[in-house]
Amino acid sequence: MLTAPAGRPLVNLRRYTITPRRMGEFLDVFDRMAMPVLLETLGPPIGFYTTVIGSLNQVVHLWAYRDFADMEARWKARDTHPRFADYLKASGHLIVAQEDEVVRAVPLPSLAATAG
Repeated sequence: MLTAPAGRPLVNLRRYTITPRRMGEFLDVFDRMAMPVLLETLGPPIGFYTTVIGSLNQVVHLWAYRDFADMEARWKARDTHPRFADYLKASGHLIVAQEDEVVRAVPLPSLAATAG
């Protein structure tokens, strides 16, 4: 079961639509150029996925934060990281659209019983 880590109830769900037939190239660029910066500035993601049914050519990743101030501070660190601009330049032609959502974890007692 995927859920926000304890103490980090805000989750940013980011979705990229990738140019058809360019997913492999995007994933390579993302893994080599973006992920090292993101791990350093945002920490490890909750998950990283590609779509297989429904809207195709999409990459979805989720990152957890303590609160909006934590999220904004981490985003600023990412956006001002010296190597992040290199990733943006290398990936710009591969991304058709980007969507961002921030959701808050809901502590349901029935889910707490399944953790472990």
